[in-house]
Amino acid sequence: MLLKKGSRSAEVKQLQTFLGLKADGIFGPGTEKAVKKWQANNDLLADGIVGSMTWSKMQPKSTDASEKFYETNEGLSIETHFLPIGEYKVGPTKKEFLFLHHTAGWHNPYNVISAWDRDSSTIATEFVMGGQSIKGNSDEYDGRVIQAFPEGAYAWHLGKNGSQYMHEHSVGIEVCNFGYIKNGKTYAGTVPHASQLVKLTNPFRKFKTWHRYSDEQIESLRKLILFIADRDNIDVRAGLIQEIKKHGAKGFEFNENAFFGKTKGMWTHTNTRKDKSDMFPQQELLDMLVSL
Repeated sequence: MLLKKGSRSAEVKQLQTFLGLKADGIFGPGTEKAVKKWQANNDLLADGIVGSMTWSKMQPKSTDASEKFYETNEGLSIETHFLPIGEYKVGPTKKEFLFLHHTAGWHNPYNVISAWDRDSSTIATEFVMGGQSIKGNSDEYDGRVIQAFPEGAYAWHLGKNGSQYMHEHSVGIEVCNFGYIKNGKTYAGTVPHASQLVKLTNPFRKFKTWHRYSDEQIESLRKLILFIADRDNIDVRAGLIQEIKKHGAKGFEFNENAFFGKTKGMWTHTNTRKDKSDMFPQQELLDMLVSL
Protein backbone atom coordinates (compact mmCIF):
# COMPACT_ATOMS: atom_id res chain seq x y z
CA MET A 1 0.00 0.00 0.00
CA LEU A 2 1.35 3.42 -1.00
CA LEU A 3 -0.11 6.76 0.09
CA LYS A 4 1.12 10.12 -1.15
CA LYS A 5 -0.02 13.63 -1.99
CA GLY A 6 -3.23 13.34 -4.02
CA SER A 7 -4.33 10.01 -2.52
CA ARG A 8 -7.93 9.77 -1.37
CA SER A 9 -9.05 6.76 0.66
CA ALA A 10 -10.15 5.35 4.00
CA GLU A 11 -6.49 4.51 4.64
CA VAL A 12 -5.63 8.21 4.35
CA LYS A 13 -8.22 8.83 7.08
CA GLN A 14 -6.46 6.23 9.26
CA LEU A 15 -3.15 7.95 8.63
CA GLN A 16 -4.57 11.37 9.46
CA THR A 17 -6.12 10.04 12.68
CA PHE A 18 -2.78 8.54 13.66
CA LEU A 19 -1.05 11.90 13.03
CA GLY A 20 -3.68 13.85 14.95
CA LEU A 21 -5.00 15.64 11.85
CA LYS A 22 -8.51 16.30 10.61
CA ALA A 23 -9.46 13.00 9.01
CA ASP A 24 -11.04 13.97 5.67
CA GLY A 25 -9.40 11.19 3.65
CA ILE A 26 -7.62 13.63 1.32
CA PHE A 27 -3.81 13.53 1.28
CA GLY A 28 -3.06 17.21 0.82
CA PRO A 29 -0.10 19.49 1.62
CA GLY A 30 -0.88 19.51 5.35
CA THR A 31 -0.88 15.73 5.55
CA GLU A 32 2.33 15.56 3.51
CA LYS A 33 4.02 18.03 5.85
CA ALA A 34 2.92 16.05 8.93
CA VAL A 35 4.16 12.80 7.38
CA LYS A 36 7.57 14.33 6.60
CA LYS A 37 7.88 15.60 10.16
CA TRP A 38 6.93 12.20 11.60
CA GLN A 39 9.37 10.40 9.29
CA ALA A 40 12.22 12.72 10.25
CA ASN A 41 11.50 12.17 13.94
CA ASN A 42 11.54 8.40 13.45
CA ASP A 43 14.77 7.99 11.46
CA LEU A 44 13.09 7.50 8.09
CA LEU A 45 13.60 9.22 4.76
CA ALA A 46 11.39 12.30 5.04
CA ASP A 47 9.84 12.12 1.57
CA GLY A 48 6.21 12.49 2.64
CA ILE A 49 5.30 9.16 1.02
CA VAL A 50 3.75 6.46 3.18
CA GLY A 51 4.96 3.07 1.97
CA SER A 52 5.37 -0.25 3.73
CA MET A 53 8.34 0.87 5.82
CA THR A 54 6.56 3.95 7.16
CA TRP A 55 3.33 2.02 7.79
CA SER A 56 5.26 -0.66 9.65
CA LYS A 57 7.04 1.82 11.87
CA MET A 58 3.78 3.63 12.63
CA GLN A 59 2.51 0.40 14.18
CA PRO A 60 3.35 0.67 17.89
CA LYS A 61 5.57 -2.12 19.15
CA SER A 62 5.92 -2.61 22.88
CA THR A 63 9.18 -3.75 24.46
CA ASP A 64 7.33 -4.60 27.65
CA ALA A 65 6.54 -8.31 27.56
CA SER A 66 3.65 -7.81 29.97
CA GLU A 67 1.88 -5.72 27.32
CA LYS A 68 2.27 -8.40 24.62
CA PHE A 69 0.32 -11.07 26.49
CA TYR A 70 -2.92 -10.92 28.42
CA GLU A 71 -5.10 -13.56 30.00
CA THR A 72 -8.87 -13.96 29.84
CA ASN A 73 -11.13 -14.83 32.76
CA GLU A 74 -11.19 -18.40 31.44
CA GLY A 75 -7.39 -18.58 31.69
CA LEU A 76 -6.66 -18.28 27.96
CA SER A 77 -3.39 -16.51 27.14
CA ILE A 78 -3.60 -14.18 24.12
CA GLU A 79 -0.55 -12.67 22.43
CA THR A 80 -0.79 -9.40 20.52
CA HIS A 81 1.08 -9.47 17.20
CA PHE A 82 -0.51 -6.59 15.32
CA LEU A 83 -0.43 -6.06 11.59
CA PRO A 84 0.93 -2.68 10.45
CA ILE A 85 -1.52 0.20 10.26
CA GLY A 86 -3.06 0.10 6.79
CA GLU A 87 -3.50 -3.67 6.81
CA TYR A 88 -6.76 -3.36 8.73
CA LYS A 89 -9.48 -0.76 9.28
CA VAL A 90 -9.01 1.18 12.51
CA GLY A 91 -12.70 1.63 13.30
CA PRO A 92 -13.73 1.30 16.00
CA THR A 93 -17.06 -0.34 15.26
CA LYS A 94 -19.52 -2.04 17.57
CA LYS A 95 -19.25 -5.78 17.07
CA GLU A 96 -22.51 -7.72 16.72
CA PHE A 97 -21.37 -10.91 14.95
CA LEU A 98 -18.67 -13.51 15.56
CA PHE A 99 -17.49 -15.67 12.65
CA LEU A 100 -15.50 -18.89 12.85
CA HIS A 101 -13.12 -19.79 10.02
CA HIS A 102 -10.23 -22.07 9.43
CA THR A 103 -7.24 -20.98 7.42
CA ALA A 104 -6.89 -23.90 4.98
CA GLY A 105 -3.19 -23.79 5.74
CA TRP A 106 -0.30 -24.65 7.99
CA HIS A 107 -0.15 -24.65 11.79
CA ASN A 108 1.91 -21.51 12.53
CA PRO A 109 -0.38 -18.52 13.28
CA TYR A 110 2.46 -16.01 12.89
CA ASN A 111 2.96 -17.11 9.30
CA VAL A 112 -0.74 -16.56 8.62
CA ILE A 113 -0.48 -12.97 9.86
CA SER A 114 2.76 -12.42 7.92
CA ALA A 115 1.01 -13.55 4.73
CA TRP A 116 -1.74 -10.99 5.33
CA ASP A 117 0.94 -8.33 5.77
CA ARG A 118 2.47 -9.22 2.39
CA ASP A 119 -0.75 -9.08 0.39
CA SER A 120 -2.24 -5.98 -1.20
CA SER A 121 -5.58 -6.01 0.61
CA THR A 122 -7.00 -5.55 4.08
CA ILE A 123 -8.11 -9.17 4.49
CA ALA A 124 -7.60 -10.55 7.99
CA THR A 125 -9.34 -11.67 11.17
CA GLU A 126 -8.74 -10.26 14.64
CA PHE A 127 -7.69 -13.64 16.05
CA VAL A 128 -5.65 -16.53 14.65
CA MET A 129 -5.30 -19.87 16.44
CA GLY A 130 -2.37 -22.19 15.80
CA GLY A 131 -2.63 -25.94 15.47
CA GLN A 132 -0.72 -29.18 15.15
CA SER A 133 1.38 -29.82 12.08
CA ILE A 134 -0.52 -31.94 9.60
CA LYS A 135 2.64 -34.03 9.31
CA GLY A 136 2.28 -34.97 12.97
CA ASN A 137 5.74 -33.69 13.87
CA SER A 138 4.99 -30.51 15.83
CA ASP A 139 2.48 -29.21 18.37
CA GLU A 140 4.44 -26.05 19.25
CA TYR A 141 1.60 -23.74 18.19
CA ASP A 142 -1.33 -25.99 19.06
CA GLY A 143 -4.15 -23.89 20.50
CA ARG A 144 -2.06 -20.70 20.76
CA VAL A 145 -4.12 -17.56 20.15
CA ILE A 146 -2.65 -14.49 18.44
CA GLN A 147 -4.47 -11.16 18.12
CA ALA A 148 -3.69 -9.62 14.71
CA PHE A 149 -5.11 -6.12 15.23
CA PRO A 150 -6.56 -4.03 18.08
CA GLU A 151 -9.98 -4.42 19.66
CA GLY A 152 -12.62 -2.40 17.79
CA ALA A 153 -10.79 -2.54 14.45
CA TYR A 154 -11.89 -4.77 11.59
CA ALA A 155 -10.81 -6.24 8.25
CA TRP A 156 -12.49 -8.00 5.33
CA HIS A 157 -12.92 -11.72 5.97
CA LEU A 158 -16.30 -12.86 4.65
CA GLY A 159 -16.03 -12.39 0.90
CA LYS A 160 -19.24 -11.91 -1.05
CA ASN A 161 -22.35 -12.06 1.10
CA GLY A 162 -25.65 -10.29 1.52
CA SER A 163 -24.55 -7.80 4.16
CA GLN A 164 -21.71 -5.30 3.96
CA TYR A 165 -22.64 -4.36 7.51
CA MET A 166 -21.42 -7.74 8.80
CA HIS A 167 -17.91 -7.09 7.49
CA GLU A 168 -17.62 -3.94 9.54
CA HIS A 169 -19.36 -5.18 12.67
CA SER A 170 -17.98 -8.68 13.13
CA VAL A 171 -15.10 -10.39 14.89
CA GLY A 172 -13.35 -13.18 13.02
CA ILE A 173 -11.39 -16.17 14.32
CA GLU A 174 -9.11 -18.19 12.01
CA VAL A 175 -8.22 -21.69 13.21
CA CYS A 176 -5.15 -23.17 11.51
CA ASN A 177 -6.39 -26.24 9.64
CA PHE A 178 -6.10 -27.62 6.08
CA GLY A 179 -9.74 -28.63 5.72
CA TYR A 180 -10.91 -31.51 3.54
CA ILE A 181 -8.68 -34.39 2.46
CA LYS A 182 -9.06 -35.63 -1.12
CA ASN A 183 -7.45 -38.84 -2.36
CA GLY A 184 -5.29 -38.97 0.76
CA LYS A 185 -3.85 -35.46 0.35
CA THR A 186 -4.61 -31.85 1.25
CA TYR A 187 -5.43 -29.38 -1.50
CA ALA A 188 -1.73 -28.40 -1.33
CA GLY A 189 -0.59 -31.97 -1.99
CA THR A 190 0.52 -32.74 1.57
CA VAL A 191 0.03 -36.29 2.84
CA PRO A 192 -1.43 -36.04 6.38
CA HIS A 193 -0.21 -38.07 9.34
CA ALA A 194 -2.87 -40.57 10.44
CA SER A 195 -3.22 -38.80 13.80
CA GLN A 196 -4.33 -35.63 12.01
CA LEU A 197 -7.31 -37.18 10.24
CA VAL A 198 -10.97 -37.40 11.19
CA LYS A 199 -13.76 -39.12 9.27
CA LEU A 200 -17.25 -37.63 9.50
CA THR A 201 -20.35 -39.79 9.75
CA ASN A 202 -21.84 -37.99 6.76
CA PRO A 203 -20.06 -35.99 4.04
CA PHE A 204 -19.82 -32.23 4.48
CA ARG A 205 -19.39 -30.21 1.31
CA LYS A 206 -18.90 -33.57 -0.49
CA PHE A 207 -16.04 -34.78 1.74
CA LYS A 208 -15.96 -37.22 4.66
CA THR A 209 -12.24 -37.06 5.58
CA TRP A 210 -10.86 -33.86 7.08
CA HIS A 211 -7.84 -32.42 8.86
CA ARG A 212 -8.75 -32.90 12.51
CA TYR A 213 -9.26 -29.95 14.87
CA SER A 214 -7.11 -30.82 17.90
CA ASP A 215 -8.44 -31.09 21.44
CA GLU A 216 -6.26 -28.13 22.36
CA GLN A 217 -7.73 -26.02 19.56
CA ILE A 218 -11.29 -26.85 20.55
CA GLU A 219 -10.65 -25.96 24.19
CA SER A 220 -8.86 -22.72 23.30
CA LEU A 221 -11.69 -21.89 20.91
CA ARG A 222 -14.23 -22.40 23.69
CA LYS A 223 -12.36 -19.97 25.93
CA LEU A 224 -11.87 -17.44 23.12
CA ILE A 225 -15.55 -17.49 22.14
CA LEU A 226 -16.57 -16.81 25.75
CA PHE A 227 -14.02 -13.99 25.98
CA ILE A 228 -15.31 -12.28 22.83
CA ALA A 229 -18.93 -12.78 23.86
CA ASP A 230 -18.25 -10.97 27.13
CA ARG A 231 -15.95 -8.30 25.68
CA ASP A 232 -18.24 -7.31 22.81
CA ASN A 233 -21.60 -8.28 24.30
CA ILE A 234 -22.37 -10.73 21.48
CA ASP A 235 -24.99 -13.43 22.05
CA VAL A 236 -22.88 -16.32 20.72
CA ARG A 237 -25.69 -18.81 21.39
CA ALA A 238 -27.76 -17.17 18.65
CA GLY A 239 -27.17 -18.33 15.10
CA LEU A 240 -24.91 -21.35 14.64
CA ILE A 241 -25.58 -22.97 18.01
CA GLN A 242 -29.33 -22.67 17.52
CA GLU A 243 -28.98 -24.36 14.13
CA ILE A 244 -26.82 -27.16 15.56
CA LYS A 245 -29.38 -27.86 18.27
CA LYS A 246 -32.10 -28.11 15.62
CA HIS A 247 -30.23 -29.87 12.82
CA GLY A 248 -26.98 -31.29 14.20
CA ALA A 249 -24.05 -31.14 11.74
CA LYS A 250 -26.36 -29.65 9.09
CA GLY A 251 -26.33 -26.49 11.20
CA PHE A 252 -23.06 -25.69 9.39
CA GLU A 253 -24.81 -25.49 6.02
CA PHE A 254 -25.69 -22.28 4.16
CA ASN A 255 -28.24 -20.16 6.02
CA GLU A 256 -30.05 -17.18 4.54
CA ASN A 257 -30.37 -15.47 7.91
CA ALA A 258 -26.58 -15.60 8.19
CA PHE A 259 -26.01 -14.54 4.56
CA PHE A 260 -28.14 -11.42 4.92
CA GLY A 261 -27.05 -10.65 8.48
CA LYS A 262 -30.59 -11.04 9.80
CA THR A 263 -29.57 -13.06 12.86
CA LYS A 264 -26.85 -11.49 14.97
CA GLY A 265 -24.67 -13.81 17.00
CA MET A 266 -22.12 -16.47 16.05
CA TRP A 267 -21.83 -18.17 12.66
CA THR A 268 -19.27 -20.04 10.62
CA HIS A 269 -18.11 -18.98 7.15
CA THR A 270 -19.99 -21.94 5.64
CA ASN A 271 -23.26 -20.43 6.86
CA THR A 272 -22.77 -17.45 4.53
CA ARG A 273 -21.05 -19.14 1.56
CA LYS A 274 -22.01 -22.33 -0.29
CA ASP A 275 -18.53 -22.47 -1.83
CA LYS A 276 -16.62 -22.44 1.48
CA SER A 277 -15.68 -25.30 3.81
CA ASP A 278 -14.47 -23.41 6.87
CA MET A 279 -15.37 -24.64 9.37
CA PHE A 280 -16.52 -28.25 9.20
CA PRO A 281 -18.73 -30.11 11.73
CA GLN A 282 -16.29 -32.33 13.61
CA GLN A 283 -18.19 -34.00 16.46
CA GLU A 284 -15.91 -32.66 19.22
CA LEU A 285 -16.46 -29.15 17.87
CA LEU A 286 -20.22 -29.64 17.80
CA ASP A 287 -20.19 -30.91 21.39
CA MET A 288 -18.16 -27.91 22.54
CA LEU A 289 -20.42 -25.40 20.85
CA VAL A 290 -23.69 -26.76 22.23
CA SER A 291 -22.13 -26.78 25.72
CA LEU A 292 -21.68 -22.99 25.70
